[in-house]
Parts: sequence; structure tokens; C-alpha cells
Amino acid sequence: MTRALVGGGGRPGALPPQVIAILSAELPSLAEEILEEVQRSVPEYARQEGRQEGMPEPAAYRITVEQAMAAFVDQVSGGGDGYERRDELCRVLGRSEAYQGRTLDALQAAYRVGVQVAWRRVASVARERRLPAEVMTRLAEALFAYIDELASLSVEGYLEVRSLADELPGDHRRLLRMVLGPGAASGALAESAASVGWAVPDRVTMVAIPAGARCVREALDGDVLVNLADTEPHLLLPGGYGPDRAAMLNRALPERRSAVGLTVPLGEAADSLRWARRALGLVEAGLLADGGPTLCERHLLELWLLSDGPLLDQLARRELAVLAGMPRTRRIRMTETLGAWLEAQGNAVEAARRLRLHPQTVRYRMRQISATFDRQLADPAARFVLDAVLRAHRMRERGASLK
Repeated sequence: MTRALVGGGGRPGALPPQVIAILSAELPSLAEEILEEVQRSVPEYARQEGRQEGMPEPAAYRITVEQAMAAFVDQVSGGGDGYERRDELCRVLGRSEAYQGRTLDALQAAYRVGVQVAWRRVASVARERRLPAEVMTRLAEALFAYIDELASLSVEGYLEVRSLADELPGDHRRLLRMVLGPGAASGALAESAASVGWAVPDRVTMVAIPAGARCVREALDGDVLVNLADTEPHLLLPGGYGPDRAAMLNRALPERRSAVGLTVPLGEAADSLRWARRALGLVEAGLLADGGPTLCERHLLELWLLSDGPLLDQLARRELAVLAGMPRTRRIRMTETLGAWLEAQGNAVEAARRLRLHPQTVRYRMRQISATFDRQLADPAARFVLDAVLRAHRMRERGASLK
């Protein structure tokens, strides 16, 4: 048995299947233990109520740890050769540290904590299963070399962002800050622009980029202003967003993750960026489809209806209060039918088509609904509010179903 555990089968240098099965069984709980210990031991990653700006979502750290541990087991088993997903996740961690303006000390500390927790678990399981010393030695060598590999990938991502930030002329960064500030139309902006040969446009389009996303600086047009070192990276496109600009963004943002704001007068650039960031947030929350890039002009209604979640909740409680005591199935049936009827402007045939029901079924339901929502349906203003609340509710339901 000992000889089988040491020699194993498969590729040369691979650990035997029995050991791989033991390690695989530990992965789910080990990933959780690593995350908890990192949050306890490294202040920068301590568990917080809200996510820090510019940092990946908490779920992103979990995915990275799970991917890294699964790839390690795959690697020591002599399995697959491609780990592109894992490599990119590690680079994203490094980029995030650079966007935060921090050194790599905290991330390196997190890696050290991770390998210590992993080795403690491996040693404990090895004692319980009485694994041979030779297997333990090979596991130790493989694990510590593997962590060095992951740390090197994060360094790559960190240096990528820092080098891009260093390449950007300081005058161009100041120009972008001036455009987004209160003095966008001032003479100071014109003077600064003239000094670096940038033609001040009448209209601009802002683009929001996820923190940690890769951006190929060389692929951007020469007149584009960019701030990649900000906690919320963004671009300024002079003029509108047409096919040429779309092709440029596809080249510059290989991950196809961005949100394009509305084209606005120069003095309203901050609004365009605010809408773009809001759209990007809705994509990350699953409330907008991640088609990349996300164009705000195609989602104006969603941006408006979902602009203030807590206020929307208050409005829904007031407008849908009559449904509170109903069984869940009946409540869902009523809101779906009423929503389709309002969207169809009271046309039962069209509402039935949307719901894939017979028109008579819709008419029967609407007679019941009209008695419940008598006041709102009789008042045009109240009917408008009810329609908006139901639309927003459906968007949230779609977002929740995608998670």
C-alpha cells in the first residue's frame, strides 16, 4: 500500500489517485478556512459591512481561492495544462492593489497566510491517513512552489497597472480631472489642453471600467483621456460613441467589460460618468445583461427606475400594500398580469400574448385586480407610479434569477 501511495500512476511526478481523492475532499472547507484566516490576520482584508471602492467583490476572493486550490490539486495529479482562468484571477488581485494605491505587502501577507493554513490542513490529514513521508515531502515542495507561482502572477497584474499609470502624461490626467470638476468650461481647461495639443471637444462620452479589468493602453485612440489608476477607472471619449470608437474599445478592453455613458456637452461629463458607473454596477448586480460594453442609451428606463433602491422599496410597500396579506402564488399571478396589462396599455389581447395566456383568462383576472387596485387604476398619475413600480420589481426578479 505504501509503495502504491508513493509511486502512483499517471504522468511522471504526479501524486497517486488515492492522495488526489483525499485532497479533493478537503477543498470546499479548506477554501472557507483560508478566507476566514486571511480576513482575521490581514487588516486590509478584514470583513467589512460594505465593499471598499476599487476592490473586487467579496465573492471574487472566494472564487479566486477555490480556483487556485482546485488548480493545485489538478496540477499535482498530473492533470490539465491550461489555467488561464486562475492566472487572470490572480492578476486581478494584483491590479486591485495598484488601483488602491497600495503596495503588495498586504497581498503577499495574504498568500503567506493561505499557504500556512493549507499546509496545516494537509499535515493534519496526512497524519490521520498515515500518508508516507515521501508523499508529504513532494506535497510540501509542490505547495510552496505553487504559492510562489500565484504571487508572481499577482505581481504581473500589479506592475501592469503601475506601468500604465506611469506612462500617462501628468498633464493628461489633470485635464481629465478638470473636465470632471466644476470648472470644465473655464479658461484654465483651454490653456491646459492647448499646452499638450488636446482639442477641447464640445461633447464627450464617458466610459466606466471595472476595477481590476485589463486595459491595453496602446489600443486607445490618441485623443482619449484615461485614468486607469483611479479606484473606479474611466475613459473620456471626445465626441460620440460610434462604430470606430466601439471597435477601439473592443481592442483596448479584451474582457469586454465596460459601460458607456451618454454623449453630453463637455460641462456634463460628470453626469455621463455617473450614469456609466451606475450601469456597470447594475451589470455586476445581475440587473442588466452583461453584453459588454453596456450602453446607457439602451437602458435609460432601468437606470431611472433603479437609481434609488431604498426609495423604490418604500414606494413598492405603499403601492402594493393591498397584496401583503395574500398567498405568494396569488400575489405573483396578480402582479404579473397587472404588469403585462399596463405595458399593453389595457389591451387584453396583447397582455395575453405577453403572458402566453388566453385573452379571456386575462380579462377574468383583471376584473379581480381592478377591484383590488380600484383607486390606482382610476387615477392616471397613480397608474403611472404603479406601472413603474411593477417594471422595477420585474427587473429585480430577473436579476435575482441570474445569480
